[in-house]
Amino acid sequence: MISRRDFLQASMAATALYGASSFGNWGKLAAQQALTQDKLLEFDTFGNVSLIHITDIHAQLKPIYFREPSVNIGVGSNKGAVPHVTGADFRKLYGIEDGSRSAYALTYNDFSSLAQAYGKMGGLDRVSTVINQIRADRPDALLLDGGDTWHGSYTCYQTQGQDMVNVMNALKPDAMTFHWEFTLGSDRVNEIVEGLPFAALGQNIFDAEWDEPTELFPPYKFFETGGVKVAVIGQAFPYMPIANPGWMFPEYTFGIRDERMQEMVDEVRAKGAELVVCLSHNGFDVDKQMAGIVTGIDVILSGHTHDALPEPVLVGDTIIVASGSNGKFVSRVDLDVQNGRMMGFRHKLIPIFSDVIEPDKAITALIDEQRAPYADQLSEVIGKTAEDTLLYRRGNFNGSWDDLICDALLSEREADIALSPGVRWGPSILPGQDITREDIWNVTSMTYPEAYRTEMTGEFLHVVLEDVADNLFNPDPYYQQGGDMVRTGGLGYRIDVTKPQGSRITEMTLLKTGELIDPAKTYQIAGWASVNQGTEGPPIWDVVENHIRKLGTVTLAENTSVTVDGV
Repeated sequence: MISRRDFLQASMAATALYGASSFGNWGKLAAQQALTQDKLLEFDTFGNVSLIHITDIHAQLKPIYFREPSVNIGVGSNKGAVPHVTGADFRKLYGIEDGSRSAYALTYNDFSSLAQAYGKMGGLDRVSTVINQIRADRPDALLLDGGDTWHGSYTCYQTQGQDMVNVMNALKPDAMTFHWEFTLGSDRVNEIVEGLPFAALGQNIFDAEWDEPTELFPPYKFFETGGVKVAVIGQAFPYMPIANPGWMFPEYTFGIRDERMQEMVDEVRAKGAELVVCLSHNGFDVDKQMAGIVTGIDVILSGHTHDALPEPVLVGDTIIVASGSNGKFVSRVDLDVQNGRMMGFRHKLIPIFSDVIEPDKAITALIDEQRAPYADQLSEVIGKTAEDTLLYRRGNFNGSWDDLICDALLSEREADIALSPGVRWGPSILPGQDITREDIWNVTSMTYPEAYRTEMTGEFLHVVLEDVADNLFNPDPYYQQGGDMVRTGGLGYRIDVTKPQGSRITEMTLLKTGELIDPAKTYQIAGWASVNQGTEGPPIWDVVENHIRKLGTVTLAENTSVTVDGV
């Protein structure tokens, strides 16, 4: 008698073989013209239920360039485990050929040259084409949006998320969950959610005053698909008031809420759920830990950490699917559900190559309609990149976009040291490419953009860096409550990721003098995206725009200011 876990492990092997075959086809076709839409989207329909997963779009309506990280450090039990594998190691793990389309889509090496060969990725009109083709094959497939959707662009800011709401509604999702959406402010979020034609789920979104669930964000919703009763449970980003300004959504509290998640799983099972799907914005490592604690979840659709994995990860009897960010990928998961149990699955991470996939003309027109009132502002050229400078964001410690933002803060705000948040969103700009106002907003757009100037002692600055480092490198994923490491300008340091909080950061150095930071001395600090209410200063996009206008052509040297130990 074969066990269910044996079934799933066999299914993992089958999907790995299938993935290597179908994934490899588009990965190994070196000629740009050799890949067709039909080849890219081919899928052997399997089982009786299909899930379509998109997440972390960050308001990117149009195709973009987006470089994956070169550094993604795992700690504790996640050291060396996916998604903490990058570059050549990632390609070796998944059998990806150097220089291939999949190498371009999924790793960082030779990004600029491969981008010239293979073009931009994403665009919600292309995503719509993929969704439509899956639905043509499996009409009752469930489309599930993992959140970070109404945030991250010029038009999204100007319309308070309405541009994304309009376009996403046209894609007809079945459910979504949330993170950055709440930085629109609770009044605006409530207004949008009340009008959504699909489910807004969050089992961990509670009323702050009464410490109880809210009616606006139900914990789950049932769907009948393929003759199967499917329960989708929403899991919003747990650490909202820590990572983002709690004063913008004071009515709500969040948290992981494992015990309640278990109650919800048990409840939907008792109501006849044959398949339980968690639509999550926890982040991948947190989802892995939750999957080992909460029993009865069949599928976790993971978001927040922007990981794109060609194969699901199996934790116990739960498969975890990671679908990337910025509209670069769509995941399709077909499942065989028999007698109330998931007996097998087939999965494909579909890359949205914008030169291969024919755009959905109706969605293209709708996108253009959202952008039309702002066309002049979006397209204005502010500067350009030098022929040897790629602007990108991602990586645990720095990205060249963040280096440029820090340089702008140092220069425009006359500071000794600059701090920029370690956020993961924001498209890349190729060498020799114009930098438009839209490009600047794509890496700075948020509702608390004030570029502050303040004083900090060396001792307090050390506390700040240690606190952020613990959010990233605490060996318990449940204490990893932020994004990547805060970016620094004018400051160098050494970090040992294996040390406990308070002793990771050493050798803090003021770069302009080469002197070690004096704990008792006061330094002028410039930064942005403070979670504190009442922060004053010009919006960061103005600071960066002014800096780029003065430079004309942006040239950035390699950032070697951070030395990392313990990896």
